[in-house]
Amino acid sequence: MHKHDTHPVGEFRAPFALATDAGEISPRRLALLKAIAECGSISGAAKAIGMTYKAAWDAVDAMNNLAGTVLVQSQHGGHGGGGAQLSAAGTKVIDDLKRLQVLQARFMNQLKTEGDLDKSLAVMRRLNMRSSARNVLWGTVDSVLDGGVSSEVNVRLSGGDSLHAIVTRESAQELALAPGSEVQAIIKASWIILALAEDTTRTSARNRLCGSVTRIVPGEVNAEVVLALAGGNTLAVIITRQSLDELALIEGTQVCALIKASHIILGITS
Repeated sequence: MHKHDTHPVGEFRAPFALATDAGEISPRRLALLKAIAECGSISGAAKAIGMTYKAAWDAVDAMNNLAGTVLVQSQHGGHGGGGAQLSAAGTKVIDDLKRLQVLQARFMNQLKTEGDLDKSLAVMRRLNMRSSARNVLWGTVDSVLDGGVSSEVNVRLSGGDSLHAIVTRESAQELALAPGSEVQAIIKASWIILALAEDTTRTSARNRLCGSVTRIVPGEVNAEVVLALAGGNTLAVIITRQSLDELALIEGTQVCALIKASHIILGITS
């Protein structure tokens, strides 16, 4: 991804979707954002657009991560699963979406004269990014240390958290990684080790991201634990039910996610 995106705006299709060189902006996720603004809750928005509650939560987590800023501010618990509202950034995305819908029937060159929509379009492209990995975090490269065969890439996430990733030298060159480059840090939920925040045991994992438990989805064998990190990022972790019981995790528990540098995949959007 280039910091100053110069992609053509693209062409509109009905039902509303925006096809750009970087991919199609998902109408489904934009519809969820609009429904959250109207309903004031995740559960209400999910029902309004025919999405399951869990799928809506997963989409919210993904949107907050992919946008690089908080789009949806949520509060767990209470009647109906807690409230939710759009942040200023999320509201701006929806406001710009409404403007784009009004302009849908006009010529593309007329759209370009309406104002600078580059930032909102870039956010929308991020929301459409798909990956089999549960966690996709956006950040900026701080430094690249060439080690001959491999390179260590230090990435600064929104909110100030840092990640250290190890990639091959060839991969670093192909991705043109350099300070200032925007990248996606892709981490499978099953690759993460979870520890209580007060646990000072030393491990071989280079990365230690700390936060609080916001949601637990128990299964028969495993459980998904979602953490809230600094700056609004969320991180999903898969652990065994035995580990869940041993750590005595509940919402609000302070924990740290331990991630090996070699378990982080870096990607860019060209």
